[in-house]
Amino acid sequence: MHPRRIVVIQGHPDPQAGHFGHALTDAYAYGAHEAGHHITSIRVAELDFTLIRTKQEWDTGVPPPSIQTAQATVAQADHLLIAYPLWLGTLPAHFKGFLEQLLRPHSARAPMPSRKMGSQLLVGKSARIIVTMGMPAFAYRWYFGAHSVRALERSILGASGVQPIRASLIGSVETAGDSKRKRWLANMRQLGRNAR
Repeated sequence: MHPRRIVVIQGHPDPQAGHFGHALTDAYAYGAHEAGHHITSIRVAELDFTLIRTKQEWDTGVPPPSIQTAQATVAQADHLLIAYPLWLGTLPAHFKGFLEQLLRPHSARAPMPSRKMGSQLLVGKSARIIVTMGMPAFAYRWYFGAHSVRALERSILGASGVQPIRASLIGSVETAGDSKRKRWLANMRQLGRNAR
């Protein structure tokens, strides 16, 4: 496999990087580095940006410098690793605000007057989504329908041209023992080696 340019987007809103989700992305990045892939990281909690509040700002506003840098980084990527904790069944608000800033018009989709959806600007990129949660992963997937993951896959990444998109749901993280955590970390390291 040729080396790929991988962007690790850590969406945890806590700037203290001691959560298990950070360990998972670090393991993925370590495996990718071992395999010769090029890694760039975006830690959303460390970025300075405001929320988009109007359609005019969404359509024509100038993104803050931190977002412009993130947009340029994503534009150069071959593969995205996106990680976030499940809060109230969905993305943390801070991370959702980041995605709204990141994937503005002309960044993810080019408006086209003759077509409602416009052209997809992230074609050729693949993604892996990692979601950590307190509930069992099977409950989130089967009972709740993994709706935040589906929205990210279809309405955000997929609508921008990213594919394939794969997801790893890591459940019961607060009660998991050391052996289970080690297995999850080893799995992430292997996924990183394969850039999947």
